[in-house]
Amino acid sequence: MNYLIGAFKPPCQISIAFAGERTRKQIIEVLFCIVLSGTFLEIVPIKKENGQTITVPLFQSQESIVGEVVLEPILGKKVEHNGVKIELLGQIELYFDRGNFYDFTSLVREIDIPGELYERKTYPFEFSTVEMPYESYNGINIRLRYVLKVTISRNYVSNIVECQDFVVRNYTPPPPVNNSIKMEVGIEDCLHIEFEYGKSKYHLKDVIIGKIYFLLVRIKLKNMELEIRRRESTGSGPNTYVETETLAKFELMDGTPVRGESIPVRLFLSPYELTPTYRNINNKFSVKYYLNLVLVDEEDRRYFKQQEITMYRHLETSLSLE
Repeated sequence: MNYLIGAFKPPCQISIAFAGERTRKQIIEVLFCIVLSGTFLEIVPIKKENGQTITVPLFQSQESIVGEVVLEPILGKKVEHNGVKIELLGQIELYFDRGNFYDFTSLVREIDIPGELYERKTYPFEFSTVEMPYESYNGINIRLRYVLKVTISRNYVSNIVECQDFVVRNYTPPPPVNNSIKMEVGIEDCLHIEFEYGKSKYHLKDVIIGKIYFLLVRIKLKNMELEIRRRESTGSGPNTYVETETLAKFELMDGTPVRGESIPVRLFLSPYELTPTYRNINNKFSVKYYLNLVLVDEEDRRYFKQQEITMYRHLETSLSLE
């Protein structure tokens, strides 16, 4: 029995370590080790398909992906191969077409010629100033990911493959023009309100500030809420799938307002898991955000008014290295 178990062990035992993050989980036995080098490497958490949370390196477009691949056969084992390569892939996967990846970025480095591997061997690699135009995203119906993929090509037996994910986030400067949102809505001869938000574009840690004015109130309202909604659309034409999530609910008012009353709005965005607005990413998907004003009367009838806002990722200037 022990012999059978040993027969299925991988031919190499390797550990993973990232520069600047050596004290995290120290040793993870995998087939390959991809070490991303540099003086400082920021690490962020991501959730895998099985629900497990892991930490991976963070990069942005035009950065160089530099590191090494370490292969170490099990003592006494010989690994014959037809070459070793490493690929940097940017992929989109639609969950209703699971398993089929659409590559929008594909770079390859051949790091070893055909031969035999008897002992530990280290291969440096570098992908210089990589164009990574889209951010990593894990949504309801779609996933956009970046991965380093190492392949040992072999004859007569299956190739040995190992993948290492990393995250890409791209930062946007504050928009030069950021107009306020001001609208009047209502029900004829019953309700007339005016709402105003200070701007229409927000960074992910921003604060939504505004006011709600009641110009006419002839129905009995019992409360008012402001919701943040995310709408994810994938596919195109008849194969378009749209999912809407309510990410936040913020109570603005409890009780009946009177004519002329003004309700202030102050909603902090930092507690919520938001992404930038994505528009037609590689012709595969879009992600949009909306402020949804909800009024409820004493008969539990609900009145809505929705307004799209633009989200962007703003580079924070302060960074702690502790």
